[in-house]
Amino acid sequence: MTLINLRNLGVTLSAPLFSQLNLVVNAGDRIGLVAANGRGKSTLLRCIAGAMEASEGEITRSRGLMVGYVEQDVPEALMDRTFYAAVLEMLSADQRLGERWRVDVAMESLEVPETLRQRPLKHLSGGWQRVAMLVRVLVTEADVLLLDEPTNHLDLARIGRLENWLNALPHDMPVVISSHDRAFLDATTNRTLFLRPEQSQVFSLPYTRARAALREADASDERRYQRDLKAAQQLRQHAAKLNNIGINSGSDLLLSKTKQLKQRAEKLEHVAKPAHLERSAGTIRLANRGTHAKVLVTLDEAAVETPDGRLLFRTGKQFICKGDRIALLGPNGVGKTRLVAMLRSAIENPGATHAGIKATQSLVLGYCDQALAHLVDAETPVRALIRRFDVGDQRARALLAGSGLSIEMQGRPIGRLSGGQKARLGLLLLRLAQPNFYLLDEPTNHLDIEGQEALEDELMDHQASCLLVSHDRNFVRTVGNRFWLIDRKKLLELDGPEGFFASVGATG
Repeated sequence: MTLINLRNLGVTLSAPLFSQLNLVVNAGDRIGLVAANGRGKSTLLRCIAGAMEASEGEITRSRGLMVGYVEQDVPEALMDRTFYAAVLEMLSADQRLGERWRVDVAMESLEVPETLRQRPLKHLSGGWQRVAMLVRVLVTEADVLLLDEPTNHLDLARIGRLENWLNALPHDMPVVISSHDRAFLDATTNRTLFLRPEQSQVFSLPYTRARAALREADASDERRYQRDLKAAQQLRQHAAKLNNIGINSGSDLLLSKTKQLKQRAEKLEHVAKPAHLERSAGTIRLANRGTHAKVLVTLDEAAVETPDGRLLFRTGKQFICKGDRIALLGPNGVGKTRLVAMLRSAIENPGATHAGIKATQSLVLGYCDQALAHLVDAETPVRALIRRFDVGDQRARALLAGSGLSIEMQGRPIGRLSGGQKARLGLLLLRLAQPNFYLLDEPTNHLDIEGQEALEDELMDHQASCLLVSHDRNFVRTVGNRFWLIDRKKLLELDGPEGFFASVGATG
């Protein structure tokens, strides 16, 4: 049963985001929406939700269809409301009088603790704010769900619960999900739309299998395009030979045939379409200064504590060695970020006393935190580079352009850049620091799939030594070669991450 039909849909802002898009949303569809940052995913969802008009084409919805749209950011107007009040306002006046129980049922379905329900959204973590947006839509009993980056700010346990909740929805409820989380898309979708300025592609497959099918389709298009160009070139060569013979012999028939061959070549060249070439959002590159030390950091029964002195866990005797790419696993709140902070302090301040932590003196740290707190919102990207490194204005601008920041973006305050643009700027600053050891706290936050894969390739190609914290399962699986788990106030070494993923319900 068709619920939503998109015909020849297109949106052009400063440039075409997508055009001639045809998509049918049927009962039971779970559609993954994939594109690079800034390429129209949120715009398309707003068009389907009726919050924005497309530049061309049309959208038809079945009569009486209730569309539930979970946008990416919490509206500022909601921040002062309590969790409960933000959900309650989604009910009609009559429902608020007699059916407030709907709010409690919706909250229970997404396991919202009682202690959070009367707290203002502005006092909640980004993860719980995302859950609040989901509950607001859930309580409306929508017929279709549109989810824009639903896993942003969620830890693995909540991502796992969200996957289970989506997969437990009525079988015929369609869901459209915009996401850069590859494992999440694989676990929750059965169709994939790759959004492009032209010739968007749809496959009746979850993300990973759809991506393989897309590569084959693009390769087939490229082969077809090259065949067409070769055939046109052969026609022109044949026409040139006939033209010479016709001129020398004075044959009008050969000259006419020459004209026909040229017309066929021109027509073939005109209709030949090159394969889609993905426009890069910017290059991500890392550096590895190198070190002769084999053991980079020694942990000897270091106590990891909260700021008020409460013990979170002890490290035991552990070593971080050259070439190690250690993924630090554990639920939120067990001390992952505290350990990262202690390691950072020990490396950056080698003269200070750090009980139980010893870093080799040759270490040069590259640190990336999930909030990108080292970026100054009021500063421009150009100023950020020039202030930190010995580069002139021209070199700074060239480096920024290579990382995907246009001349216009380079002059904006950093606070006005998108999350993806800030992430690329942060990784550029990381590279210019020429580190030989990386501490990466949620480095794929805000990066699109292209950026995630580029970062994975750089870490692997440079054989970088690092300790990373990430909720991105694909990233952990691809990059990690050692795995530490914080469990029951101890730091344990695992053979792999799958047992931990399964324990929190995130098995995608």
